[in-house]
Amino acid sequence: MNAFLKSCTALTVALAFSGQAIAQVKELGKGEGELNIVAWPGYIERGETDKNYDWVTAFEKETGCKVNVKTANTSDEMVSLMNEGGFDLVTASGDASLRLVAGKRVQPINTDLVKSWKTVDDRLKDAPWFTVDKVHYGVPYQWGPNVLMYNTDVFKEAPKSWNVVFEEMKLPDGKSNKGRVQAYDGPIHIADAANYLMFHKPELGIKDPYELTEDQYKAALDLLRTQRTLVGRYWHDAAIQVDDFQNEGVVASGSWPYQVNTLVAAKKPVASTVPEEGVTGWADTTMMEADAAHPNCAYMWLEHSLSPKVQGDVSSWFGSLPVVPAACKGNELLGDEGCKTNGYDNFDKIKFWKTPVSKCATENDQCVPYYRWVSDYIGVIGGR
Repeated sequence: MNAFLKSCTALTVALAFSGQAIAQVKELGKGEGELNIVAWPGYIERGETDKNYDWVTAFEKETGCKVNVKTANTSDEMVSLMNEGGFDLVTASGDASLRLVAGKRVQPINTDLVKSWKTVDDRLKDAPWFTVDKVHYGVPYQWGPNVLMYNTDVFKEAPKSWNVVFEEMKLPDGKSNKGRVQAYDGPIHIADAANYLMFHKPELGIKDPYELTEDQYKAALDLLRTQRTLVGRYWHDAAIQVDDFQNEGVVASGSWPYQVNTLVAAKKPVASTVPEEGVTGWADTTMMEADAAHPNCAYMWLEHSLSPKVQGDVSSWFGSLPVVPAACKGNELLGDEGCKTNGYDNFDKIKFWKTPVSKCATENDQCVPYYRWVSDYIGVIGGR
């Protein structure tokens, strides 16, 4: 955790990026035979869980680049792994990507070497969580919302509000929610509390859940301390959360579509919803390590990752949305209604993860920086 704090402290000082960075790779050569990726669970599949979901095997045969994957369950874990080195690519969310840029852990991408760059959704091409001074530090991969997952035996109708995980109450089955709900084990969850308060306490004046003044931040922490008395477990491992919903009596939690899809496929009484307060979400970028040992294989993967087939397959498996619009049609696994089902038209309703910094636009550069979010959330989880 000290590594996280150091990288976050550096970010608050260093998110003033100086000079025009230049992509390191000018032309592609022969693949180096290997590729090491840090990725979210379910993002890099080779058919081991379900033979229909495999976008690695064909890539390896075509390029000769053997893909090795290290899964990470939080953005902080991804930053830590990238700081340690030894990886070529990382599928970084918006609350990690600028930290990696500021820490000089990733390199600019030569988009001229990624032929399918022109097919990327225009809403994402220059997104601020991976584009600095018009320089692209990655290639978009997938995006989606943080949904409210719930047990349909307990909730005959979808919960209308996030209050079921933030405030003590009796649920529709007549039992308390205490000990039966979960929360995300990552400092970025503070933004979920801020998003809830934006709706229910407008007098706080929160304009952006990632840009909080001291008073707004304190209110979010107070709400999370209340939630602490309700939470049976803070989750960060998707597989463990799936097991908790199946076997440990958990009935409601913020989650990813991946867990929802996994449980639905197993015919468990689970569904998800976007409550009235709206949702936070993630737009993930495949970024290349500054000193990547296998840059040619890495660029080959960047191109491969943007194929409509791969984009559609990943979206079907994870419950996410493709960054290539063409993937929404003609994909056997996703289906022609898959993008609509997964929320393709909700892009403007999602408050995408980003790294909180002190110099913030909505509050006159008077916001609480991310290193505080890290240390204070540890305190909340610890009961302080």
